[in-house]
Amino acid sequence: MAEKIIQFGEGGFLRGFVDWMLQTVNEKTDFDGKVCVVQPIKNGMCDMLTSQNCEYTHICRGKEGVDIKKIDVISRCVKPYDDFESYLDLANNPDFRFIVSNTTEAGICFDENDKITDRPASTFPGKLTQLLVKRFEKGLDGFVFLPCELTDKNGALLKSCVLKYADLWNLSADFKKWIEEENIFTNTLVDRINPGFPKGETFEFSSWDNLINTSEYFHLWVIEGYLGLCDEIPFDKCGLNVIVTDNLEMYRTRKVRILNGAHTSLVGYALLSGFDTVKSCVDDKKMREHLEKCIFDEIIPTLDLPKDELIEYANNVITRFENPHIKHYWSSIALNSVSKFKVRVLPSISEYVKRFNKMPEALIFSFAKLIDFYRTDMANDDEKICAFMKTASVSEILKNTQLWDEDLSWLESEIEKYVNK
Repeated sequence: MAEKIIQFGEGGFLRGFVDWMLQTVNEKTDFDGKVCVVQPIKNGMCDMLTSQNCEYTHICRGKEGVDIKKIDVISRCVKPYDDFESYLDLANNPDFRFIVSNTTEAGICFDENDKITDRPASTFPGKLTQLLVKRFEKGLDGFVFLPCELTDKNGALLKSCVLKYADLWNLSADFKKWIEEENIFTNTLVDRINPGFPKGETFEFSSWDNLINTSEYFHLWVIEGYLGLCDEIPFDKCGLNVIVTDNLEMYRTRKVRILNGAHTSLVGYALLSGFDTVKSCVDDKKMREHLEKCIFDEIIPTLDLPKDELIEYANNVITRFENPHIKHYWSSIALNSVSKFKVRVLPSISEYVKRFNKMPEALIFSFAKLIDFYRTDMANDDEKICAFMKTASVSEILKNTQLWDEDLSWLESEIEKYVNK
């Protein structure tokens, strides 16, 4: 198979998301593409991957069952800090068409101290620009970028960083034109929980595989900016949950309001009620009823995607919460809950009132329980926020525009019904 994809990152997420998908595409279509992994930081797992001939086992586990797949889609690893010339040589291969990355949210950044003569540049976009210069000088076609970093408009941000390096390094106008016209930077949204290596467990393949990877069954990749993608990588012929669209924002809103909103609307109530994990709540009749009322009765009616799509996604969320192989602790979810509530839940409350001219009872109850939660010692947030929330009245909390970006006094009488109840 030809090497068609350069992948910046060798961690559990990319191996259990992109590489798992590409393995499926190779098995079910004639794509026949291999992945060359670039280790974007000095110390990583490429040596371990190379020692296993770049093969490993991936296990999908959930309420749906268990699926075990051997992944051999990776051809080799390249380490720019050890062999910079081998890294730059990737630019010379005309078969490379796609560049995938997951360098964490902090990875797509610009550092004015980077130099084109560095071997390599310190940042991921800096290293990438060095590679793109060689590609341009070779007179070859550009790439399609599929960044998986959890950053809003990740492709646009990556492109802006590359162009900043072009200016910093005084690269030619023709190079910048080539970046603009011959390369496609897509924005993407990724969604899959990858717990990674199953510590404390053994399998029949444990003797040779030190990179066993695990994930839930659910996966979602929304890609905006290249509607012809499936003509090149036939995701659509493999039963994979890949959505190619010209409007990613509605899917981002769906995820934030339903998946993340479900967590945040339940976290205070759950911890106050003595529950430690998400699964323990969905297994409890009373907590599950509250969760389902929040999602199906009050959040979904405020969203504009087709109702059947929203319900299917919401049902998937509940199934994911029931996963017996994933322990998702409320204590972790509770971090910075005030800012999370502002982004994830408050818009649903406002839109519900706007559309139906009445209060969303379950979400209002969730807001009250959030206030009650911050009056305990369990809250984990900025010290000033915790101190304020612990002693302020409901009226003072709702009027604090620094917390909510607006005066929420109009909710006071409704929230007062449930505080300390």
